[in-house]
Amino acid sequence: MNNTIKLAVASALLAAASSASAAGGIVAGDWTLDIGGIVNTYYTQTKASGNLSAGAIALGGYGSAFNTTTDSGRNAKQNNITTGLLPNYLTVSGKTRQNDLDVTFLISINPGSSTAAGGIQSAQQENRQAFLTFGDASWGSIKLGKDLGIYASDAILNDMTLLGVGSGAGNLKGNTTTTGRIGTGFMYADWKSQVAYTSPNFNGFSFTGGVTQAFNANNTLSGATNAQRGGSEPAFEGKASYAFAGDVSGKVWVSGISQKVQGLVAGTVNQTADSVDVGANVNMAGFGLTGYYYTGNGIGQTIQFNGGFDAAGNKRDSDGGYVQATYTLPGVGTKLGASWGISKIDGNTVDTFRKVEDEMWTIGAYHPLTKHLNIVAEYSDVKHKVDIAGATTEGKGKTASVGAILFF
Repeated sequence: MNNTIKLAVASALLAAASSASAAGGIVAGDWTLDIGGIVNTYYTQTKASGNLSAGAIALGGYGSAFNTTTDSGRNAKQNNITTGLLPNYLTVSGKTRQNDLDVTFLISINPGSSTAAGGIQSAQQENRQAFLTFGDASWGSIKLGKDLGIYASDAILNDMTLLGVGSGAGNLKGNTTTTGRIGTGFMYADWKSQVAYTSPNFNGFSFTGGVTQAFNANNTLSGATNAQRGGSEPAFEGKASYAFAGDVSGKVWVSGISQKVQGLVAGTVNQTADSVDVGANVNMAGFGLTGYYYTGNGIGQTIQFNGGFDAAGNKRDSDGGYVQATYTLPGVGTKLGASWGISKIDGNTVDTFRKVEDEMWTIGAYHPLTKHLNIVAEYSDVKHKVDIAGATTEGKGKTASVGAILFF
C-alpha cells in the first residue's frame, strides 16, 4: 500500500476536513469544497465448524464467522459478495479561513455493497460523520458533531484489514461492513457524537480530549437488549501520540475511555466502566511492525459495553491486543502482511463461564493497481473459545476473500 492510499484511508476514517485541498477543491465564495470517497467489494468464502454458540455465549457473532445454533457441531459454508471492513464512502467537506479561525465541515454517507434477500435491492445505509471544526495552528482545534471515537481509534487505523475483509463476512452479509479485526485484537472505536479538543502539533507530539455520547451497557454476552442502561453522564475519552519521521518512521500512542453506567440490576449502584490502550507502529526500508494492547473493566467485548457486566451488575475484566508485520515489495508496491490478535473477557463468580476468547490470524496481499485502486486478497482464521467449568468449547471460522477498493 503506497503512501497515497494510506493517507486516503486515514482521511476516510478520521475524515479531517482539512483534506480538502485548494488545488483539487471547488472554490465557492469564501469556501473551498471537496468531494471524495471509497468504493469497495469483495468475493468471500467462509467455512465454519465446531460449536459456535457454546453455553449461549456467542458474543453477538461479532468475533465468530457464524452465530446460529444450526451451524454448531457441523461444517457450514457461505459464499458472499459484500463490502469489506470499510463501507462505501461519499464525503463532502469544506474549509475556510475567517476571523483568524480555520473553519471546516464534513458530512458522509455510507452505503453497503451487499444484498441478502430477493426483492430487497438496497443494502444497509449509514451516516457515520457530520461534524464541524474551528481553530488555529497556534492553539489547536475544536470538533463538534459525529465522528470516529477517540479511544481505540489508532488500533483500527493501523489494522491492515482496513483495506480488506478480516472476519464477519459470513454472518454480516447484507450489512454495510464486515468486522476486520474488531473483537479479535481491539475494541471498536465506533462513531460517536462528541465535543473534542485537539492540540497543535508540538514537534510530533499531540493530544486529543473530549466528551462523547454515553452508550448503553448490558450484562449479556449475546448483545441482547435486556438490562440495557445508558450512562448517567457523557463518556470521557482522550489520546496522546508522538509521530516521528526519517529513515525510521512511526507513531506511539496511548488512549482511554471512562463512562459512568447506571445500575444494571435493581438495588445496584452506578459504576464506572473504563479502558486504556497503548500501541506503536514502526516502519523502515519497506518493513512495518505494529503492536497493540488494551485492558478494561466493564468495557465488554468487541462493541463497547457489550457484556461488560454480569447478571449481578458487577464489572467483568477484559483485555486483548494484536501484532502485525508487513513488507512492501520494492518496485511493484505490493504490501504483504501477517497479523495475530486476541480479545478476552473473564467471567465472574455468578457467571456460567470462566473465560471467552476470540482469536484471529490473518495473511493478506494489497497491491496498488493504480494510485487510487488496490487489489486485495486475504485469508483469516478465527477461533471462538468458551471455558465453562474448566471445559473448553471451540468454534472456528475461516474466510478467504478477494476484491478491490477504490479511493477518489
